[in-house]
Amino acid sequence: MITQLKFVSIPVSDQDRALAFYTEQLGFDIATDQPMGPGKRWIELRIGASSTRVVLFTPDGQEDRIGSFFNGSFACDNVEATYRQLSGRGVEFVDPPTTQPWGSYAKFRDPDGNTFVLSSS
Repeated sequence: MITQLKFVSIPVSDQDRALAFYTEQLGFDIATDQPMGPGKRWIELRIGASSTRVVLFTPDGQEDRIGSFFNGSFACDNVEATYRQLSGRGVEFVDPPTTQPWGSYAKFRDPDGNTFVLSSS
């Protein structure tokens, strides 16, 4: 049976720039960074204690996914506090923290224009 989601892939145009953003600004840790074909690397990142990983890789023929909306959400304990912390690190937010009946959220963007939801866990 399926036990978990192992990783999600984020399509990026420049792996070095993306790696700097996700590690230095978002605080993710490198799990692996290995060659993966000509001019590409398989970069897997850890998010805190989560077992789900983020992969910075764009398969050939899927470049049109770069700069799109990520159909998922990054969770945090406190959206307001995380918003302030990440904004202080230069992360661009497209929507500030908002509270809805189901919880709080904000939206941010990576250097490629990929847009993500940050929500309370």
